[in-house]
Amino acid sequence: MGRNSHSVDSSYSKNETNSQQELNNLERKSISGITYLVVAICWFCMLAEGFDLAIYGAVLPTLMEYPAWSLSAAQAGSIGSYALIGMLIGAVCVGTLTDIFGRKKILVFSLTLFSIMMALSAMAPSPEMFGLYRFIGGIGCGGIIPTVSALTIEYSPIKRRSMMYAIMYTGYALGGVFSALVAMFFMGEYGWRLMFWVGAVPILVVPFILKYLPESLDFLVAKNRYTEAERIANRYNISIESIKENQPSNKGQKGKSKPNTVATLFSKQNIRATLFFWATFFMGLFMIYGLTTWLPKMMREAGYPLGSSLGLLLMLNLSAAAGALLAGVAADRWGSKKVISISYFLAGISIALLSLKSSMLIVYSLVGIAGFGTIGTTLILNAYISKYFDAENRATALGWALGFGRIGAILGPILVGLFMSWKFDLVMNFYVFAFAGIIASLSVLFIPKNNYGKI
Repeated sequence: MGRNSHSVDSSYSKNETNSQQELNNLERKSISGITYLVVAICWFCMLAEGFDLAIYGAVLPTLMEYPAWSLSAAQAGSIGSYALIGMLIGAVCVGTLTDIFGRKKILVFSLTLFSIMMALSAMAPSPEMFGLYRFIGGIGCGGIIPTVSALTIEYSPIKRRSMMYAIMYTGYALGGVFSALVAMFFMGEYGWRLMFWVGAVPILVVPFILKYLPESLDFLVAKNRYTEAERIANRYNISIESIKENQPSNKGQKGKSKPNTVATLFSKQNIRATLFFWATFFMGLFMIYGLTTWLPKMMREAGYPLGSSLGLLLMLNLSAAAGALLAGVAADRWGSKKVISISYFLAGISIALLSLKSSMLIVYSLVGIAGFGTIGTTLILNAYISKYFDAENRATALGWALGFGRIGAILGPILVGLFMSWKFDLVMNFYVFAFAGIIASLSVLFIPKNNYGKI
């Protein structure tokens, strides 16, 4: 009887192990319903952020003609930088807080904050108050990217993380397209304030997010909050064991105090990766914000009849959205580092070639490559760093890298503006962005394999 019982127990244990292995394999290869839910919510948040960040460029010509404020070019440029400065602060501070308090709470806070600031911007009585609201809203925007990046990575199958991240991040590019379309069809009739009222709409989705978005299992496991993790895992039929398997930092750490999440970025094993990620983000965001600010003017100065800046905005963002999806699939197959390096290199070459007089077909093709290689590639870079670091400091790593990158985002428009005011040869403006692309292409190659040896 005991022997039979032992056989039954062994058989049950073996079947349970097999089932567990099958579930783990399923999680690694297939895409479940909870993944689609989390990615859809994160995609919407990125759509809102993309709209928010593109809105100022769309309203700027009208805003400068607004008689009640009489903005000068210098004032308009300063106000445009306020949101970027806020994003720098938000990316660093909020990105760190999400590794302390959790992804869901910080995402809701960030989305609520910048939605409220959009509404206040729509009602701003003066340019000074408008600039203040844009700065505070930038803090909320800065917190969105690290949070949705961590959630998307953590709820995506291991073999499909880059692809799912790319899908999620198309929201950013499509938000820019949506901003341009709203401006094109409605701003002329209803004025610039309508744009900011539209930007406040995401706050209506907050109750849905609070009800349906689960907290990150990786975060809960990393914080030893197993009861909450098991409740979510049971609800969505997810294996907790598979989460623990990918928490190598927890192994052998029982009874030991865990280091500060920021300090771990500068530990002996991470400092090289941290510095080269920062360099790559700096150059990547330098290109993105410098190009989106000055490329239309640069091309007109070069004699290109490109048309309106709205057409350029659509070309850049549509190519970025489509290119990010292709790059995400390629990154899952051939590795993020190779895809990012090649894409930044192609972007640098295409921007340099824009300095040469060409047919409009070639011009639009080069602009499309530039959009993919700058905006689209930086999206994959976000996924790369999110996969690279452990769950305990994943959002912190991305937040600080984006924060440092925002310095490049701020310097890009300023530097080219100085070049133009100093009457430098126009070719220099194209070459400075091309040079940034080449440096980004090289710096990402110096990022070592992570602790897992997988990336």
